[in-house]
Amino acid sequence: MSGGFREGDFDVKIEGMETEQIDKLLKKYKRLNKYRKSSLFAVKSMDGTEDIIAPMVEETKDLDL
Repeated sequence: MSGGFREGDFDVKIEGMETEQIDKLLKKYKRLNKYRKSSLFAVKSMDGTEDIIAPMVEETKDLDL
C-alpha cells in the first residue's frame, strides 16, 4: 500500500505552473480521491445523483487517449 505523496515527490517543474498552483492541484486531487472512497459517494453512485466525479469520468471517456 502506498504511503501517499511526500515532500519532494513532485520536484518536476511543469511549464506554466507555479509551485503554489501545483500544491493547490494536489490538494484538490487528494480531496476528490478521499470523497471517491467514501460511503456517501457509493450511495450517490447507486441512486444516480452523484454529480462531482461522474462528469469527470464522462469527460475522460470522450477524450481519445
